[in-house]
Amino acid sequence: QVQLVESGGGLVQPGGSLRLSCVASALAFSNYAMSWHRQAPGKEREFVALSGIGGGTLYADSVQGRFTISRDNAKNTVYLEMNSLKPEDTAVYYCNAAPVQSTSGKFGSWGQGTQVTVSS
Repeated sequence: QVQLVESGGGLVQPGGSLRLSCVASALAFSNYAMSWHRQAPGKEREFVALSGIGGGTLYADSVQGRFTISRDNAKNTVYLEMNSLKPEDTAVYYCNAAPVQSTSGKFGSWGQGTQVTVSS
């Protein structure tokens, strides 16, 4: 069974940076599309960024230019570098691993999430 463990969340001031990590196990990592999603209080979970099987990336408009997704296939790890953070980025961030490329995450497995809070 695929397991995903996120880390790196925390409290940061507006304009600050954080790097999230997600370590995957029990899967052929390089054959999976890895993505990040987030869910703010009272809102539905939304797509943030995706690293495709072929190496391409895709971002939500709200984070384009501020967030960078990357992956290290040798370490079975996907990262989300978040810069210029805003209060509206506050959410629980989830990692997803899917054998097909999708921004919905519905074809993949989920991690337990890591809390990111942007506040002064």
